[in-house]
Amino acid sequence: MLTVNFSMFKVEDGDIFLDAGCGEGRHSFEACRRNNRGIVCAMDLDDLSLRKTHYVLHYMDSQQQANGNWNVLFGDALNLPFKDASFDKIICSEVLEHVNDEEQGVREFVRVLKPGGALAVTVPTYLTETVYWALDEDYYHHPGGHVRIFTAQELTAALRRNNLAVYAIRYEHAFHSIYWLLRCIFGLKNEQARIPALYRKFLELPITTRSKFVPWMERILNFFFPKSIVVYTRKIQEDLR
Repeated sequence: MLTVNFSMFKVEDGDIFLDAGCGEGRHSFEACRRNNRGIVCAMDLDDLSLRKTHYVLHYMDSQQQANGNWNVLFGDALNLPFKDASFDKIICSEVLEHVNDEEQGVREFVRVLKPGGALAVTVPTYLTETVYWALDEDYYHHPGGHVRIFTAQELTAALRRNNLAVYAIRYEHAFHSIYWLLRCIFGLKNEQARIPALYRKFLELPITTRSKFVPWMERILNFFFPKSIVVYTRKIQEDLR
């Protein structure tokens, strides 16, 4: 399940791409499929997620779905281990809500992004986060939980303050809003709750059946209660200031 739309955020052949806070690698996998001559860097602080990402990328290589020019590395989004202007494209998906100093994170992304390069940032929406926080304190108290709620205005303002031009804003994953609502109602720690488990099977329908109806319906519902906001930006080149 991709949060960033690669039709709007075009990863071109030869790009040097960073997935900052890659989780289990969903955006890195797609970048590898689209980027035959470039380099894909998948970075996270969670060792298990990195192991899963490495396994899938290695499998993609064996199936000739990736070109082998990828790296999986341990790293902190607030202190990126890269030189200035290293990347053509950067995705930071569902990360900034986990850190206390999101401004430092944005500055780091801009530092390692080439002039004219593109950055896509996604965070949970203000409405869904406010509801989940009210329903279950484990949503933000458990290790790795969310420590910050963003409005769209706050996020775009932080990006614009750091030499980024916003070219699109989109909302995604309305069906996942319902899933996490159910998880909070029945308790985040209750992994065996039947209703959230059944609903999750519904979420898997587009993958298992290639249904077009479910994604179509979700696109409509994204106008009403999306789970994520996605902000697409481009780094302003010095000569354009």
